[in-house]
Amino acid sequence: MYKSYYPKADEMKGSWVVVDANGQTLGRVVTQIAALLLGKHKPTFTPGVPMGDHVVVINAGNIAVTGRKLTEKTYYKHSGYPGGLKSISLRDQMEKHPDRVIRSAVWGMLPHNKMGRHVLKRLKVYSGAEHPHGAQVGK
Repeated sequence: MYKSYYPKADEMKGSWVVVDANGQTLGRVVTQIAALLLGKHKPTFTPGVPMGDHVVVINAGNIAVTGRKLTEKTYYKHSGYPGGLKSISLRDQMEKHPDRVIRSAVWGMLPHNKMGRHVLKRLKVYSGAEHPHGAQVGK
């Protein structure tokens, strides 16, 4: 009789991965990041189990986009009050907060539930080449 394997919490050891986004296309690098966060690259991948790695993204300010997305793509947020809808273009968002561009793109590729929110906490995005996670990356 064969038994199904289900990974336990103590068996899941997440490592740290550094992704350099310098000059890479936004969608292509974000799909790789989402797969690393979910653990789809591991042979023991199980849907619904957060078994991915911690991902540190550097050089988020130097990401490339194709087409006319810089002027036409718009990010929206609402304060919850009447008339509280704010919008910002991708160009302005890249100048002010380039980390939010990558974070929102990754969030769009993750499950929108409790596990997705848990997995998104493992993502660290920095606009420059320096990051404070040097000790963890070696693990």
